[in-house]
Amino acid sequence: MPIQVQCCGLLLTIILMFLYKKQKTIKLRTEKAFMRAFVMTIISVFADILSCVAISFKDSLPVFLVNLVCKIYLVTLLGQSFFALLYICTDLYTDKDSYRRKMSGYGVFALATSVLILILPIYTYSDKTEGVLYSYGPSAYATYIFAFLTFIQTVVKMIREKGKLTAGKRMSVLMWLGIWMAAALIQLFFPKMLLVGFAGVLGILVLYIVLENPGNNIDRQTGLFNHGAFLQYTKQLYDFDVPFAALAIVLEHTSFKNMRTDLEREVIAEAVNYLSSIPNVYVFKNTGTEILLIFPEREKAEDIVKAVRERFETGWSKNRGIMVNPYWIYLADSSLAKDAEDLLYLIRYVKQNGGEAGENNFIKVSGELAAKLREEKETEKLITEALKNDRLEVWYQPIFSTKQHRFTSAEALVRIRDEDGFLIPPGSFIEIAERNGSILQVGETVFRKVCRFLSENSLDKYGIKYIEVNLSMVQCAYGHLAKDYIAIMEEYGVNSDRINLEITESASTSAKKVLLENMKELMKYGVNFSLDDFGTGQSNLDYIADMPVEIVKFDKGMTNAYFESGKTKYIMDAATNMIQGMNLKIVSEGIETEEQYKVMKEMGINYIQGYYFSKPLPEKEFLEFIDRENKAYLAAGELPKS
Repeated sequence: MPIQVQCCGLLLTIILMFLYKKQKTIKLRTEKAFMRAFVMTIISVFADILSCVAISFKDSLPVFLVNLVCKIYLVTLLGQSFFALLYICTDLYTDKDSYRRKMSGYGVFALATSVLILILPIYTYSDKTEGVLYSYGPSAYATYIFAFLTFIQTVVKMIREKGKLTAGKRMSVLMWLGIWMAAALIQLFFPKMLLVGFAGVLGILVLYIVLENPGNNIDRQTGLFNHGAFLQYTKQLYDFDVPFAALAIVLEHTSFKNMRTDLEREVIAEAVNYLSSIPNVYVFKNTGTEILLIFPEREKAEDIVKAVRERFETGWSKNRGIMVNPYWIYLADSSLAKDAEDLLYLIRYVKQNGGEAGENNFIKVSGELAAKLREEKETEKLITEALKNDRLEVWYQPIFSTKQHRFTSAEALVRIRDEDGFLIPPGSFIEIAERNGSILQVGETVFRKVCRFLSENSLDKYGIKYIEVNLSMVQCAYGHLAKDYIAIMEEYGVNSDRINLEITESASTSAKKVLLENMKELMKYGVNFSLDDFGTGQSNLDYIADMPVEIVKFDKGMTNAYFESGKTKYIMDAATNMIQGMNLKIVSEGIETEEQYKVMKEMGINYIQGYYFSKPLPEKEFLEFIDRENKAYLAAGELPKS
């Protein structure tokens, strides 16, 4: 009886099923679809064996029974093609309603074609001397035609929707279908070669090895589900609008307080075993020692989180003498994030910028925090698009010299113009750009535009001697700053004395060594420096003494406080006397009234910057303003003083 190959195939599928069931899974839709196809393959191989047995003993069995068994086998072949289509559709149709509509349509088609296969006549052939047996006729031909059409539809869908499938999945499914179709064509033209059943087994084996081995979703170090499994599972929950809660347990090295490495691993293993034992909770290892818990039954999450925290407070290892103090981030409502990636971004954002944690390092994510995150992500996107599409602009705020009675310099201030043409001020994006690192590109773009502006306009004829350009804290800590900026100045042929770079107090303390090296190299080239925002944070005259600057800029807040607080007045008077005693010049920012201007002038402040004279202006308006106002000062007889 020629069923040895089929028996081998059946044995192989049973072994695979045993291995599959021995591993833990996360109940993904693709896992369920694979299991349906897997079970159908087993049924098909078993039906193939039964049909061979029935044909072999057809002389002693009723004809209708032999034909029925053969037709059932053909229906299972069609079922394999149908479940292959369903397997692909789990990735193509992530919307619940669309998936159900498509599956209902395909189900009706499969049912109708199965009924047709059962109705159409079938014939059998057997030659015991040669050991040859097979079925043929309209029922068999209809099976091949419908299965072929279903496979073609599957391939077409993969091609049309290739963006929704990974390259690995496309390749694996094509191999599965290719093996099956090749065997079907061979068996169609050479019916003595019974290959289709075993070909289905080989196709399932390919899927198992490449895609559906549950071991691919397991972190080898901890035995927890891995990062990829987390993305797949949470994506499925979001796609089908299943509400859930999430808890991130961040086990940084500081959580273990100088614990030995082997003991640390032992404690982590014990904690992992405990977390894995919690029913109806999926536990994932994300990155490093960050563990994520997903609660599909959201209403039970609060109690479980409380129990987990209490367990951590009781200690670990022998006699529970080892205490671990992780950082907890709890998201009670999954709708605060829009998808799996957004959820991870939110957790990372809270970890980095969540502020003060509550009791025992516990933070419960609020809607306000999630809204702040979304706003930041939109701003990051805005910065990226502005840099890509050259929508970053430099505006200039004139700076008035109280000694020369005219405008002698200006500060370059960055603006972003969004795709609708609206301007975004720096206060809305600079801090975010510093956090995500794009400030380096923003700063370089601003400096390049300033150098281009200087090279294209002879500012001497307008009375402008130099332009002030801000350096962020991140730029100050960038080791190649001086080299890059010198290269840009040389590219545009800009004299170094036309540039004055502004550093901040915070920058000078956080990256002082790198900053001083950059300053030394740039000053050697001829660039001057100012200390910006003096009066904010921990103001200290030691900053001025330590840093090789020529100008100190009083912050707007300090200027305003001078007119509102008697104590600040004495502090600012004293600071002014000491700074001027060092032969440094002073710029007072934020001057908005004539009274403020006159007081600052009487104090001997060298330069005035603020809305009293002008707000920041785009290039053309700035030049027109400077030309008009400086001519007016000269015409009024207020000539420049030496």
